[in-house]
Amino acid sequence: MAPAKKAKAKANPAESTQPVNPNNNFPTSIRYIPPSSVAITIHAKPGSKIASITDFSDEALGVQIDAPAKDGEANAALLDYISSVLGVKRRQVSIGSGSKSRDKVVIVEEMTLQSVFDILDKASKST
Repeated sequence: MAPAKKAKAKANPAESTQPVNPNNNFPTSIRYIPPSSVAITIHAKPGSKIASITDFSDEALGVQIDAPAKDGEANAALLDYISSVLGVKRRQVSIGSGSKSRDKVVIVEEMTLQSVFDILDKASKST
């Protein structure tokens, strides 16, 4: 039998008690995805008269959509609206998960976490 491998030395306990989180000053509803994308957790509210951001919290970005929730119309309208708010091309925005749910994760490519936060924070306060 081969001898047992020695375990690596444990890190300093003082270092391990504080998690390293580069997103400390951002809500948990937006997060960085390497190398250059941002995921946004969205709670969609389809069937509204006008598309708008209703709230921006740790849980999710609340978005009213001016399209019915059938045949993917609300998803397409949501992606169009998010791309226009963020000022990116429509092809940079896609649904990562939740295409059949009100709770979705939208992926925005080629944007920084800081710029997404700044734009969404400003847009949520102007409504």
